[in-house]
Amino acid sequence: HWSYCFPMLLAGAGVRGGLIHGVSDKHSAYPAESPVTPADLAATVYHSLGISPDTRIPDSQDRPTPLVENGKALAALFE
Repeated sequence: HWSYCFPMLLAGAGVRGGLIHGVSDKHSAYPAESPVTPADLAATVYHSLGISPDTRIPDSQDRPTPLVENGKALAALFE
């Protein structure tokens, strides 16, 4: 219910084990370092599945629509 800072667990699909990404403030309320947006998370999931986050798919009117807008895959999770 607190959307500013929350833990998340990722495993498999090439994600390196035992990694901690980001740091919260002293109250664990807000990101202090390396914040991740929902678009970044989506781009990371697509990347792990071998799908480029930059892929565009046609909408109902055949306009190219991005899978992810303004998201960057978290490459550090796979190094």
